[in-house]
Amino acid sequence: MLTRRAALATLLATTVLRPAHAQTFPSRTITIIVPYPAGGPTDVLARLVAQHAGADLGQSITVDDRGGGAGVIGSVAAQRADPDGHTLVLGTNQTHATNQSLLKNHPFDAARDFTAVSGLAEVPHVLVVRRDLAFKDLAVKDLAVKDLAVKDVAELVALARQKPGGLNCGSTGVGSASHLTMELFKTRADVAMLHVPFRGSAPLITELLAGRIDVSFATLPTVAAHVDSGDVKALAIASTKRTPRLPGVPTLNEAGIAGVEADAWFALFAPAGTPLPIRERIHEAVVKGLASDAAKSVLAAQGMTLAVKSPAELAAMIPAEIEKWAAVIKAANVIPE
Repeated sequence: MLTRRAALATLLATTVLRPAHAQTFPSRTITIIVPYPAGGPTDVLARLVAQHAGADLGQSITVDDRGGGAGVIGSVAAQRADPDGHTLVLGTNQTHATNQSLLKNHPFDAARDFTAVSGLAEVPHVLVVRRDLAFKDLAVKDLAVKDLAVKDVAELVALARQKPGGLNCGSTGVGSASHLTMELFKTRADVAMLHVPFRGSAPLITELLAGRIDVSFATLPTVAAHVDSGDVKALAIASTKRTPRLPGVPTLNEAGIAGVEADAWFALFAPAGTPLPIRERIHEAVVKGLASDAAKSVLAAQGMTLAVKSPAELAAMIPAEIEKWAAVIKAANVIPE
């Protein structure tokens, strides 16, 4: 049993040691592993962090793109790295939330095997409908919008309830963020629609523009230009707040459907056991770096909004995200791959 004096000595030693981590960090090049192919939004964001946070840290930051396995390959590589802050992973709502329930024999626990460093950015999902949404073929009775395009969420919900399963909703694939967002919406709005999965956003948007898909949740960068041109109609944003890119489009909560917040998010994680002072030092550099006008301009071009979170805030968010999407996946009966 420790004596009071020994316990005090241990506490003092720990107190001295923790700041020392931050004082000596970083001692070499930092690597951010991106668990997706090069050239995508995660790659762009990682390089933005490398450029701006690296300057504040006084060390170079390299980006290592390791795509494959729905983000698992790169994530596992980061998980197995030394917990000294020199290897990070740019995680997403897929790698650190939904994969837990979507993949059989998932190789890591996002909350246990990683430790939070910093939230970075978010991208909202937009509820869109095809331009000529009239549904004359659905034989909707006593509905004011029978021969008109739906103008808001309330009319869409009313239409869907009149003919359960009569509307089709496209997604970027089974278990994708757009699919799960739609399933969450269907639950909250108490409607039934036919799910039509595609292999990515390109074929989905093609079919939506052609009028063969009625409804979809798509990320803002995917549909913003088509909303501007009037080729699709945006009804709501699945987020806690409106987006400056489409200021006239309400949130789903504002439109009367609560509980459908489904931003795609991006954050930095480190292997479990990485000391808090190191993680706080990285977070501090991220806050300073991404606050610049140049960084904000790049984020805006990617359709992202700044969403910096502290290690504590990010750590609290992860278990909640895992639990939230596990419930959606179970309710939708999505079979793990």
